[in-house]
Amino acid sequence: MPSTTNPDVRAQYEAMPYPPRDPADEARQLLRTWLDDLAMINHYCFAGKETFRNGFRVLVAGGGTGDTAIFLAEQLRDTNAEIIHLDFSNVSIVIAQQRAAIRGLSNIRWIHDSLLNLPHLDIGKFDYINCVGVLHHLAAPDTGLRVLRQVLKESGAMGLMVYATYGRTGVYQMQSLMQLVNTDVHAHVQQIDRTQQMLGCLPPTNWFKRGESLYGDHRNGDAGIYDLLLHSQDRAYTVGELYEWLVDRHGLNIEFTDVERGRSSYLPHLLMGTNPPGVLTAIRAMPLRRQYQIAELFNGRIQTHSFYLTRNASCKAAYGDSDGIPLLFHEPVTGPELADVFARSRGQPFILDHAHTGVSITMNPGKFGPAILRHIDGQNSFRKIFNLVRRDPAFRTMAPRDDILFADFKQIYETLNALERLLLRSV
Repeated sequence: MPSTTNPDVRAQYEAMPYPPRDPADEARQLLRTWLDDLAMINHYCFAGKETFRNGFRVLVAGGGTGDTAIFLAEQLRDTNAEIIHLDFSNVSIVIAQQRAAIRGLSNIRWIHDSLLNLPHLDIGKFDYINCVGVLHHLAAPDTGLRVLRQVLKESGAMGLMVYATYGRTGVYQMQSLMQLVNTDVHAHVQQIDRTQQMLGCLPPTNWFKRGESLYGDHRNGDAGIYDLLLHSQDRAYTVGELYEWLVDRHGLNIEFTDVERGRSSYLPHLLMGTNPPGVLTAIRAMPLRRQYQIAELFNGRIQTHSFYLTRNASCKAAYGDSDGIPLLFHEPVTGPELADVFARSRGQPFILDHAHTGVSITMNPGKFGPAILRHIDGQNSFRKIFNLVRRDPAFRTMAPRDDILFADFKQIYETLNALERLLLRSV
């Protein structure tokens, strides 16, 4: 393996492939990766205009045991897209290949190498690069980012995940503890054994114990314990640091999306409940960058930052385009079902409780919100939906213009979109 690879990190992933996966499980389930649903990529990275059928090229940089490559390959199975899975752990690649073989996937190319060697591999440029859980394990994360940008098309986008500082407070205290306990121990087996012993007797005052509900890897076998608490090269970022690094220094556009919760984890007004303090008015007037920083400190639960990087904000599908096609996503709910929920308030503000994310917010259904929701099916454009609303006997005499309907529906769209439950496409 090239000298660009940290030998301790490589040895860890050869001995304990991560995440641990049994290829036989492919016969029972397809594991989804949050950033890599095509509908999400299209909405946030390609303004809703990508068909994924014109030689779309994907690089999974540091793909591990294959979750991302398998999920993308399944979605792109019937296209001419190419997925390249690159990893420096041969054992991990073998597991990923076995998973792909069980699924009969032939659209993945496998490369055993370090992402730091990408400029020398002569594999062309990519429309989308996934690099999840990798940059924060590099000695120089910025070098890794620059290497990825060298193989990204000018019109391309990246989906990244790095560790978050505040939500991992207990993790880093536990890592420091285990460095002291394991000073004279170098074998993985012994380090893990000592860690398990310490985990078994932590007092309730220990910061890791206090926040243990936030973490799960240490319950998933030796590989999980080692990756979480014993990793030899591990750093984290705050929202502010990510903006300074990626936006200020590199001039990129960043779109956060917390796994399962979307932007709700980064928006104070979606975290403060239905009776928020008066200061929220001032907070909502602040730039989004500062609101995200406030939310990260306020909620304390963000352990990883997942986000898309694009060349500018215009890469995200824009609300207000009559040709945009709204589609409900991530939950098995239909437009008519949502319309019934919003219609129950008879035009009055009501409390919307979203059980899956824990968001509870006062919503104004507007005059036309339920009628618009009723026609959302993932095929109708806003133009068609608005025409259908205008034909409704209840609104025929009003004949509201498109701009009026967009304004009326804005809070519903922004709330559902922040939860990643309502996305846009234009093709």
